[in-house]
This record gives sequence, structure tokens and C-alpha cells, in this order.
Amino acid sequence: MSSKEWKQYTLSNEIIKAIDLLGYKNPTKVQQQVIPAIINKNDVIVKSQTGSGKTASFAIPICEQIIWEENKPQAIIIEPTRELALQVKEDIFHIGRFKRIKPTAVYGRAPFINQVKELKQKTHVIVGTPGRIIDHLEKGTLDTSKIEYLVIDEADEMLRMGFIEQVAKIIESLPKKRVTLLLSATMPDNIESLCKQYMKEPLFITMEDQNLTVDSIDQEAYIASEQEKFSLLKDIMILNNPDSCIIFCNTQKTVDEVAYKMMKNHLSCNQIHGGMEQRDRTNVMEQFREGRFRYLIATDVAARGIDIDHISLVINYELPKDKENYVHRIGRTGRVNREGKAISLVEDRDMRLLQSICEYIDKEIPVREAPLREKVLEYKEAFLLKNGDKPELKEKKGSSLNNNILKLHINAGKKAKIRPVDIVGSICSIEGVTAEDIGIIQIVDISTFVEILNGKGKYVLKELLKKTIKGKVRKIRISNK
Repeated sequence: MSSKEWKQYTLSNEIIKAIDLLGYKNPTKVQQQVIPAIINKNDVIVKSQTGSGKTASFAIPICEQIIWEENKPQAIIIEPTRELALQVKEDIFHIGRFKRIKPTAVYGRAPFINQVKELKQKTHVIVGTPGRIIDHLEKGTLDTSKIEYLVIDEADEMLRMGFIEQVAKIIESLPKKRVTLLLSATMPDNIESLCKQYMKEPLFITMEDQNLTVDSIDQEAYIASEQEKFSLLKDIMILNNPDSCIIFCNTQKTVDEVAYKMMKNHLSCNQIHGGMEQRDRTNVMEQFREGRFRYLIATDVAARGIDIDHISLVINYELPKDKENYVHRIGRTGRVNREGKAISLVEDRDMRLLQSICEYIDKEIPVREAPLREKVLEYKEAFLLKNGDKPELKEKKGSSLNNNILKLHINAGKKAKIRPVDIVGSICSIEGVTAEDIGIIQIVDISTFVEILNGKGKYVLKELLKKTIKGKVRKIRISNK
């Protein structure tokens, strides 16, 4: 893949190398406009639907302009959900990998003290949800004095969830001199007011292909009563036999019921909703990304912004009450120019809602007849064979970046008064190794993790075992963390 298209933005070799290994081909339309605007220090308002490459459009220029030597956060990215915060943190980490950029995610229903410990270390970018960011601001555990970039992502979702006042409170705590980027699929009055109050002569970027994602997805609907739905769902899955599928429900109760029925039918599935512990939600999403199970039953917590390339089918077990959520749900399939399909199960009482969704996306969704029993039986054997096979695991996003990088675990940390300068000094005392070969360093209570770049990991491990770190020889091994 040629990196010529990216070089027009005068990006550093480290950023070019990362986006090349991540498989980014040519810049998308939104990236073509947003990247140079941020590099030129313009405030920007982006109105664009899901699947347009918005995250990379701000992650690339922010990572490019981060100053590594500065220990305090230089950018803050506000996300409406914990899943999005974790995903964007991961994207920042991958894009900034060779610049050794350290992002930190802060979000609710996770141990506050662990986040405090992480924030005390070098942190370049904060990605978080509004409530937890405010918690850190009020407790003095988040220093915003060096913030130069603010991103308000999924602003319309932030408004829908009642976060806009919290977002305004966060903005008030930031330096006035900064670059502000706001991204939203729609632009309600409250968001326009926020832009006028806190942004300076922003560039307004509207993508013309607002329904591009919707138009590229094969959509259809089936009429079914509540009692008929699960039987119809099984028939649809047999006929389509997807490798990876999300089944959306409106409530946690329905998610639990559908997941229970699928497990009783020995189908490869798992579930996610807002009532689950964050650790469990994160694990489920990670396993789904890896392809460890085929069917994810979810509420809209998984609908907005979650980026998984290989989903071939989305099923709306229940139509969403919000028309915009329909677009976000089906936008989980047909990504990165792949084919996608979305099927909705519609009760008679929801026909008016289906029609309003058609008007909103400016496209007719055909209503199909229930599959014939003979056809379902014809396809059933192939379905059972695939469901019984062990799934083929997908390569983790960013795994190509790990080539020539080795993470080491040093058996000493904060309690031994270990500092990054101690680690760097010991490693750089090895012949043929410089600071350029050292990646991200993370120091916790009794351990230190350090990435060694440029294929020098095993050599550094061998030599470091002979060296002292802060006056002592330490136990060091390859980290599996």
C-alpha cells in the first residue's frame, strides 16, 4: 500500500508507518477535510454519519502534533459511552504507537483510584465520558493546563443522554487557547448553541454522502408477532448463515430472553447491555472482535461508533424507537467497503415506525414473506455444520504494529521508587540502543512495563539482565500483558 496520499499532510514518518500498518488506504472524504484543518489550528464542526472515518480524522492530526516530552495531557476527547472511550483510546494508541503517545481512558463504573494512578504518569491524551472527567476535575486529579485540543465526539448522542451541560462544564475548565472539534450526525439547536459559545470561527464540514452507509447495505423487513419472532429469527439465521452478526433489542430484559433461548438452542452467542459490569462488557466486545462467538445480542450500547469490520449481518429483533439509532445499528455492517445486510423483525403495531424510518433514510425497506419451511430445511445442515465448527479467530486490530516490538516486565515499580528516567538510563547504557528504541513505559506499584522497539527486544532483555536499575539487578521477563 502506498503512503503517498497521506504524505500530502506533512505527517511524520512515525505516523505514516502506523497508518500504513493499520491498513488505512487513501484518506476518506471527511479525513481529507478535517486533517488539514486541525493541523492548521482551525476549530471544526463535522456533520457526518457513521462509518465515514471520523475517528482517524482527528486522531491522526492530534497524534502528529502531540509533544512527547510534555508530561501533562495535551488533548481531551469526550465520548458518550464507555465502549466508545475505550475504542477511541485504542485507536489513539495504535496511530501514535511509534511516537510513543500515551492515551488514558477515564469512565464511570471503573475503579477511580486506578485511573488516578495512571493520570499521575505521563499522559498525552485523555479519552473519557463526561461524568468521570468531571469527577477527576473536581478532585484535582486531572490537570488541564496544557490542553491544546478538545474533541466532542458523537455530540447528538451526548445531547440525547443528557450530557450537554456536563460537556459545557468541562469546556469551562480548559484553556481558552485551544483547537476544538465537534462531531455529530445531526445538529440540534442545543449543539449549535454550544458551538457558538465555545468555538472560534469554526469551519463547518458536511459530508454530502449522508446516506452512503445506508445505501450500501441490503435492507429488508419481516412481519412477525411477539410470539413468532424467535422462530423467525432462527429461520433467518439459517438462511443467511453469517460468520458474525449483531441482534439488537430495545431492553436489557429482551436481550436476556433472546440470549437464553439462543443458548438453549446451542447457538454460538453472547450478550451485552448497560446493566452489565464494565469489565464483562469489555471482555464480551473483545471476544466478539476476535470472532470467538458468532452472534452478539445487544441493546443500543453497541450501536453507536463501535468499529468491528467483519459483521456481515445486523438483525433488529425490535425496531428502535429513535430513527437515528436505526442508522447507527445497521451501520455496524457493510463497513470498509464490505457487503452488509440488515433485517428487521416488525410487529403490526410498529408498521408506522418502519415507514417513518424509510422516510428518514429516504429509502424503501421491502417487507418479505416469511421463509418457506422447505427452504429453511435445505439450508439447515450447512448452518449446523458452521455453528458446530470452531470459529476462525480474527487478527486483532493493530496486531501488525506489534512486529518488532517486545514488551518487557520489570519486577520493580513505584514502591521501589522507580522512575521512567531510571528505566531509560539503564536501557540506553546498552551498546547500540538509544531512546528511539524505547516505547511506552508504564510504572505501577510493584511492576514496570516497557516496550522495546525496532526489533531490539530480545537483545535488550539479555543485556538488561546484567545491568542494575536504580542500584539493583532486577528480575525481567517478556510480558504477556
